Amino acid sequence: LHQPMYNLLCNLSFADICFVSSTVPKMLVNIQTQSQVITYKGCITQVYFFMLFGALDEFLLTVMAYDRFVAICHPLHYTVIMNPCLCGLLLLVSWIMSALNSLLQSFMVLRLSFCTVLKIPHFFCEINQMIKLACSDTFLNNLVLYLSAVLLGCVPFAGIIYSYSKIVSCIRGIPSAQGKFKAFSTCVSHLSVVFLFYCTSLGVYLSSAAAHSLHSGAVASVMYTVVTPMLNPIIYRIKT
Repeated sequence: LHQPMYNLLCNLSFADICFVSSTVPKMLVNIQTQSQVITYKGCITQVYFFMLFGALDEFLLTVMAYDRFVAICHPLHYTVIMNPCLCGLLLLVSWIMSALNSLLQSFMVLRLSFCTVLKIPHFFCEINQMIKLACSDTFLNNLVLYLSAVLLGCVPFAGIIYSYSKIVSCIRGIPSAQGKFKAFSTCVSHLSVVFLFYCTSLGVYLSSAAAHSLHSGAVASVMYTVVTPMLNPIIYRIKT
């Protein structure tokens, strides 16, 4: 349990629990009380924690891809490269980057002015919907949002793709079929989680853009805000 992968899994599990807890409890209260009211402070708090743990998931999946790359491509140097100091540093950087991004996005929302009582067409305070409902100029908010989406979405995903391109080329060089299967089987759980996370997130925005329906976008959001974090521990438990 002191191996780097289990340390990363511990952080991923904690991030998933907090990610779900930032939206689902309030949604259940709304269903139970038949009241969909949320205060302005509560909305900003929800935006902060949702973006914090969403970004943290991305960084952790990237670090786990690097861990698999070292384990398969440099097995004899694995314990030297993935030492506790490096693992701690990677986790610290992931937490700091996620916290800074969520702080920035929250402060950017705070600078906006809203005209009246708002109705957010979502089951939680989704930042993109809040920006659309603002009465003040939102150009800077959209710019910061898109830049952070590129940096925190595309860069980690590119790191995962690069790690697995190296892993695939390394596995192809293994002579025996049993060796190839054993090497690939260590990546199945991580690949499944990455596939679920990115495909559901991408599917939400593609489906909402294609359907032009806010309701369909909200329903599709349940996939990556509830279903994906719920399946992650099941996938890794089966593998373990």
